[in-house]
Amino acid sequence: MTDSTSPFADLDLANPETFVEAVPHAAFAWLRQEDPVHFNPEVDGPGFWAVTRYEDIRTVHRDAETFSSELGGIFLDDLDPDQLVARKSIIDSDPPRHDELRAPLNPGFTPRAVSSLEERTREIAREVLDQALALGEFDFVEQIAAEIPMQVFAELMGIPEEERPLVIELGNRLVGGQDPEFDAPDEASRLLPLGHPASAEMIELGRKLAVVRRAEPAEDLISLLVFEDLTQQEYDVNFLLLAVAGNETTRHTLTHGLMALIENPDQAERLRADRDLFKPAAEEMLRWATPLHYQRRTARHDTELAGTAIAAGDKVTTWFASGNRDETHFPDPDVFDVGRTPNRHMAFGPGGIHHCLGAPLARLEVRVVFEELLSRGVELELAGPPERLRSNAFNGIKRLPVRVA
Repeated sequence: MTDSTSPFADLDLANPETFVEAVPHAAFAWLRQEDPVHFNPEVDGPGFWAVTRYEDIRTVHRDAETFSSELGGIFLDDLDPDQLVARKSIIDSDPPRHDELRAPLNPGFTPRAVSSLEERTREIAREVLDQALALGEFDFVEQIAAEIPMQVFAELMGIPEEERPLVIELGNRLVGGQDPEFDAPDEASRLLPLGHPASAEMIELGRKLAVVRRAEPAEDLISLLVFEDLTQQEYDVNFLLLAVAGNETTRHTLTHGLMALIENPDQAERLRADRDLFKPAAEEMLRWATPLHYQRRTARHDTELAGTAIAAGDKVTTWFASGNRDETHFPDPDVFDVGRTPNRHMAFGPGGIHHCLGAPLARLEVRVVFEELLSRGVELELAGPPERLRSNAFNGIKRLPVRVA
């Protein structure tokens, strides 16, 4: 919570209620100017440092030796040693194990490899859009934003069509653990990823698919994982990570991107008039959406950041939602500009060893979906208010009712 003299004295970034109505961009702007490495107390924890400036966030993420992902995980929860071991995946591992886990997956996500998926991604987008638009009025999240990324990534992973609705349902429950609409983490699941009961179901599915792929290898990510030198725990957690993270970034970006176009019809007209703008527009949608609000690191030793002393063992959180609106890096950061360039946003992280593996695929999907949507000559308008996810971690929209105008 901020100093009592601040206009945001009651700000609590640990409280998911802070993000229910909207991302607190005004509060982040104040912190960037007045308290860029801000200490936020916790009701049930030791408190944490909130890093809000673009360059400071980059400093943290590019120094894995000082700021560890492994010591405490990437979220605010204070985990016991056995929980840390049981939940460890690529994203909360440090080198050298991080590099060993990531190396076999890298070839499948290079820009060149992803570009080969464009034709199939476009086919899926056209089919899904045709079905949704024919309804006249529908939930954009359910019919389009969740469906297209899941179909694309499920084919890449090797998840059978009949299992894909289950993966979407489990993903909703896993990222919605702070939202009363979904089941919450519980003590019985303390050794599962995110401490959530839905993790057990996702892991069960992953193991079932692994049996099939060991007998019948294919050119998919599951086949890559099952033939790597992984423990059962590493396979389980990394399957879950890929199944969820492979959809969430794109899903939320598509939803926020549509809202931005509805709220800024002049930008939609720019896209219709100039197809060359779709690529920078996808980057702007990613900056605008910033699907993951923050990540956490843990200081390995005493250090200093932007003149603030940080002790060994302190929790350090990097707020991408703030870095992507840093006025020293983005001119007019609160303006949605489909032609913004350069646009070195941190929707996928600010670089470093944990830069998002699926970034090229997410970029492709966002661009293709809006190319196909806007080329149809139809306009979508809101048919009701958006319903935001109650979460301080994920910038999610649960439902977005729209109609064809």
